[in-house]
Amino acid sequence: MDSLIDQFIHFLAVEKGLSPNTLESYQRDMVAYTSYLQEQGVVRIEDSARTHILGYLLLLREKGRATATLSRNMASIRAFYQFLVRDKYLDMDPSIHLETPKIEKRLPKVLSIEEVERLLDSPPVNHPAGLRDKAMLELLYATGIRVSELVSLDVADVNLEMGFVKCMGKGSKERIIPLGSVAIQMVRHYMLAGRPKLIKGKDETGLFLNHLGKQITRQGFWKIIKRYALKANIRTEITPHTLRHSFATHLLENGADLRSVQEMLGHADISTTQIYTHVTRTRIKDIYAKTHPRA
Repeated sequence: MDSLIDQFIHFLAVEKGLSPNTLESYQRDMVAYTSYLQEQGVVRIEDSARTHILGYLLLLREKGRATATLSRNMASIRAFYQFLVRDKYLDMDPSIHLETPKIEKRLPKVLSIEEVERLLDSPPVNHPAGLRDKAMLELLYATGIRVSELVSLDVADVNLEMGFVKCMGKGSKERIIPLGSVAIQMVRHYMLAGRPKLIKGKDETGLFLNHLGKQITRQGFWKIIKRYALKANIRTEITPHTLRHSFATHLLENGADLRSVQEMLGHADISTTQIYTHVTRTRIKDIYAKTHPRA
């Protein structure tokens, strides 16, 4: 089964163009599922059946796994079996007609404009790391790109003269996003006064570098944003995605159309973007309840 998983992951990487993080998630799910099959005495994948899939999902539920986790595992298992049928390893797909557990859409946590301003003003700009952090936060809020896209940026991906950033999103889809004047100014300042002091090797093309002169990691950025959220006295639980959510919500609150926000966020389906309209409606209701005399 390990060999089949390897072939499946190779197929997803080459044919589907999925990101390394997504591939890692698929692999983790399938290793766990096939380990369960082996514990049930299933040695060959062709001997697995619908009952095994249901038994595995039931086990996950009994372990207290969230509905989102069950749904993701079901999606991974279904994709695996579809691949096996496609490549003639199986004649029938045992996952057909199995329903995916319904996920309750939770509204993303969003910062107020005042909280965003406090966060963006937190990094000190009197040393290279502070300049880098300020530029990263400004760029993230200015564009709404994913953290994985932010830390993967090369110097060549940012055109400060024209005012745009080019990034590679999910499924290797490239998109161009405009940059605001503040983000342009801060990224330019970092590239002139910060990055030259961080870089160690002349061949490094990454835009945002760590103290070793290498491209900063997602984990590195996670620590950075947590530190500045604490410094800015932000009580909302913050994640690297919080600025992305705030970017989208603030645009819609100020009159941006949904299609434009979808394009900037890189959502394949507009229904994914529509969750932010629920956020803005919720805020309007809150404001009404607090301010209308007869609310």
